[in-house]
Amino acid sequence: QVQLVESGGGLGQAGGSLRLSCTASGRTFTKYGMGWFRQAPGKEREFVAAFDRRDGASYYGASVKDRFTISKDNARNTVYLQMNSLNLEDTAVYYCAAKIGGAIGTYYTISVADEYDHWGQGTQVTVSS
Repeated sequence: QVQLVESGGGLGQAGGSLRLSCTASGRTFTKYGMGWFRQAPGKEREFVAAFDRRDGASYYGASVKDRFTISKDNARNTVYLQMNSLNLEDTAVYYCAAKIGGAIGTYYTISVADEYDHWGQGTQVTVSS
């Protein structure tokens, strides 16, 4: 069973930056479709960013595009989320997700949470003014 462990959450200031990390267990990290979602109180889980495991392309949710950057270090089995220009609406629990099951070439909707079969425990990000 693959485990995902997030770190780097905490308190940030509006206009500031935070970086989240997610380290995955397992030997075939390069074949995982890694992504980030977030969930604010009383709201549905929202797509933030992800890599398409078929071709490595990165995609972003509309509310974070041009402010957040997803990256990964295959040697460390780690995916990162660099969050810049934080605003109060970025306050949420951030979850790392991985799509591991199924054939790599199979189409899947990257922004849909149900497509992912492994999840981290979540890390709280709180942005203050």
